[in-house]
Amino acid sequence: MPVSRRIASSLENSSWIRRMFEAGNVLRAKHGADKVCDLSLGNPDVEPPAEFQAALVEAVSARVARKHGYMPNAGYPDVRARVAEQASREQGVSLGAEHVVMSVGASGAMNSALKAILDPGAEVIASTPCFMEYISYVDNHGGTLVLTPSRPDFDLDVDAIQSRITDRTAALIINSPNNPTGRIYPEPTLRRLAAMLRAASERAGRAIYLLSDEPYRKLAYDGAQVPGVMALYPHSIVVTSYSKDLSLPGERIGFAAVNPAADDAGKLVDGIILATRILGYVNAPALMQRVICSLQGLSVDVEIYRRKRDLFCSALSSMGYQFAVPQGAFYIFPKAPGGDDLAFVQALQEELVLVVPGRGFSLPGYFRIAYCVDTPVIERSLRGFERVIRRLGA
Repeated sequence: MPVSRRIASSLENSSWIRRMFEAGNVLRAKHGADKVCDLSLGNPDVEPPAEFQAALVEAVSARVARKHGYMPNAGYPDVRARVAEQASREQGVSLGAEHVVMSVGASGAMNSALKAILDPGAEVIASTPCFMEYISYVDNHGGTLVLTPSRPDFDLDVDAIQSRITDRTAALIINSPNNPTGRIYPEPTLRRLAAMLRAASERAGRAIYLLSDEPYRKLAYDGAQVPGVMALYPHSIVVTSYSKDLSLPGERIGFAAVNPAADDAGKLVDGIILATRILGYVNAPALMQRVICSLQGLSVDVEIYRRKRDLFCSALSSMGYQFAVPQGAFYIFPKAPGGDDLAFVQALQEELVLVVPGRGFSLPGYFRIAYCVDTPVIERSLRGFERVIRRLGA
């Protein structure tokens, strides 16, 4: 056998997002790139802000000894300090450089944090629909992801989450603004969640960690605020990246931040630092650390995404599609006309439009649209959406 049974199984159940992206490559080769409307991948189309270009030139030009050499596994101390200042403002707690570990994107931060807290056989809860690579991230470190449904409006169902807690529960992962729904979890829900987790931790005699995955934090619309979890729950870890808000997904730069109030916070940070090294990340990219140091608090122009959201939502609503208008991120998650998300997605492919079936986020019957594409692509795709809903029925 050329690969392990575990990897063979993972390949069989590989990400639907990537499957659709690869299907798009086939369609582009057959029909031409200008004919295919690929709405499958959350790959930001808005260019990084001008400040990024200036910071990049400055970082490249600076005469610094060993500019491209190793640094502490946690990252440059001055970068960690600047990141901690911004995270403190967002989370409503006082963080220092010693609470931040620079990472190879949010996925690197998530894997390092899970490596630090999971024992073999541990369970981690996540609310569906969710980013399904969480399953692999948890499995990487000997754990099992336990999925629990969200409420009909895609808010967290705190009672359902509580019902999934066992003596093996080590953590809960949340993602707000959410991929794929664009839902921002409101503060009253997070307060209920925090109170439930405190009580569950007391009963367990140990901390149940809350991992907040926040790469879309700054992509919030209509004045919406994304509450900080650290001010609400002590045993919390924030993992995030600059992939979405600064449009830098290919640069793989992010961080993990540990709540200073967490049990044995210092040892937890040390564990994440060690995990960063032994998982093979070693350290976050040196050049990108220096670049983002001066860009704290900045983001791309969110109004660009809001206009695309409004264009899409207005058109889809007029056709009869049913969905909740996203509060953040750059995804819409409508119900699949006819109820079968796979049949709907396949019908859209015939119109050269690519979206991701809801089962790719553990919620069949829906589908995800990524509207981080050029506006003409959105406009061109609408004909396909209209033809398919007429054919399948609203």
